[in-house]
Amino acid sequence: MFHLPHIGLRDMSASGGGTWLYHIIAFIIVTIWGGTLVSSKLLIQAGMAEHEIFIARALIAYIAICPFAPRRLWANNWRDEVLFIFIGMLGGSLYFILENFAVGLTLVNNVSFIVSLSPLITVFLARIFWKGMRLSTSLLIGSAIAVIGVGLIIYGGQTDSSGQDNIWGDVLALFSALCFGIYSLLVKFLGKGYNSAFITRKLFAYGFLTALPWLLAKPWNFAFADFLQADVLFNLLFLALVASFGCFLMWNVTVGKLGAVVTSNYIYVSPIATVVISYLFLNEQMCLLAYIGSAAVMLGVIIANRNMCDC
Repeated sequence: MFHLPHIGLRDMSASGGGTWLYHIIAFIIVTIWGGTLVSSKLLIQAGMAEHEIFIARALIAYIAICPFAPRRLWANNWRDEVLFIFIGMLGGSLYFILENFAVGLTLVNNVSFIVSLSPLITVFLARIFWKGMRLSTSLLIGSAIAVIGVGLIIYGGQTDSSGQDNIWGDVLALFSALCFGIYSLLVKFLGKGYNSAFITRKLFAYGFLTALPWLLAKPWNFAFADFLQADVLFNLLFLALVASFGCFLMWNVTVGKLGAVVTSNYIYVSPIATVVISYLFLNEQMCLLAYIGSAAVMLGVIIANRNMCDC
């Protein structure tokens, strides 16, 4: 296991005024990401395998990012290049494929709840790697309120068509959240030497490459002609161009401005979008507890980001 070098307070958190725009961007990004679980489930229902969804998504996103990224191919050194490989796996292939498998095994809303725990995982990992980091009272209180809120959203009477969920899907979602927590810290670390477009291009490139071995276990089976189906094309382009290309590019910028811990706290907002969109497209019903939970999530995020201190 490698250990990241010490980074001080100003490297891990928002540095002062003028950051309100990046808070808004983070909020919009996680709202969009809340809809990706529904799109993934719709693609699975259309016949695409979990790894096929990510491979197609990553390839389209990589093509889209190339005109905006530096032409350079390699990182400054081999250590950074290896870290980019880990970024591609943890924030790309492993994260999304595990999440897709989880969506196929359990409730969409369950996956959203568990993945939203990644901010707490980010905080825990940051506390390990950055020894001088302290967890502020507002962060702890806000995180606790947000977790309770997400729990109310997901477990407030939500059921799938069979009325059952699968513990293995929940376990895969938990591993997916762990991957994203580590990814967020690596992006912050590499963001000191590389711009966001370069990091995002590396993410898609190594995400695509590290997903290809999945084809050895389960060869590609989805007919290419089926990509022209309106629902398949729309959901795939949404995942690739909006949720991957656009959101990951801006997410990496936001992490650089606000810090990994502050930015990751906005993931608590994602289940709100998931509940609403899953209701519209998967007929998963919202209840009173879901509305109460949504309000608790918003309150928790505001409190968690108030007077943030990573010193």
